[in-house]
Amino acid sequence: MPPLRSLLTLSALCLLSLALSACQSMPSAATGTFVKRELSLDGATYRYQVFVPASRFRKDKAPVVLFLHGSGERGSDGEKQTQAGLGPYLRTHADDFPAIAVFPQSPDGRSWDGDVAQMALAALEAASTEFGGDPQRTYATGLSRGGYGTWELALLQPQRFAALVPICGGITPPGTRPDLDDLEVASVVSHDDPFADAARQLRHIPAWIFHGGKDDVVPPAQSRRMYAALKAEGADVQYTEFPDASHNAWDATYQSDAMWRWLFAQRKP
Repeated sequence: MPPLRSLLTLSALCLLSLALSACQSMPSAATGTFVKRELSLDGATYRYQVFVPASRFRKDKAPVVLFLHGSGERGSDGEKQTQAGLGPYLRTHADDFPAIAVFPQSPDGRSWDGDVAQMALAALEAASTEFGGDPQRTYATGLSRGGYGTWELALLQPQRFAALVPICGGITPPGTRPDLDDLEVASVVSHDDPFADAARQLRHIPAWIFHGGKDDVVPPAQSRRMYAALKAEGADVQYTEFPDASHNAWDATYQSDAMWRWLFAQRKP
């Protein structure tokens, strides 16, 4: 759980989102749509978006999917994070996607750690409160740098998520390009065996890992090692490797009906 200061900050952010919702148009009842939101954290303002499903999916508390984008979608425009991965999928499934989806945006040059990780969790908290998310069915997924971030945020709040879907991510730097040397899960990367330590802490969270077999940006060995470490811990984990896919394993992942059926069946005990 986050420290008391973070909890107080999250509560304030929830009130901020509720106030914002009063002055912004709500989504159409017939279909899901994206709404724009902002939050302030430690003096900085961040833009995020929320996909709110059609009203027929909101009669009870709806599942919540936190999506973490990759390096190319970083910035401050509040838009790019919806333009790759989950966002395009939702735009073609706006009528039938049954969950709330939260899209924070990492600033340029940053990863999903430190204050950026706290911002993503704050956006998740605010959106879940505003739109009636189910805390027992809250999930994290991300692609590339966001795949690393999926592991990072789960390690920060290991009781928060009912399931994880990291895509073409990993734990340690991929070793493929100098500009990716900061690509890591900061909370475990300095440990003797980062994969084993992450797996030990996350063994209670079901996970389905995806990767492209021909990925030359983040080698599939990153996901294979994490899968093996989780299996060694007796975790409920699956691994799918698309043999002909390069770094873009996310389109195939989000188009998988089997993945969505599995994800929405996961619930915290």
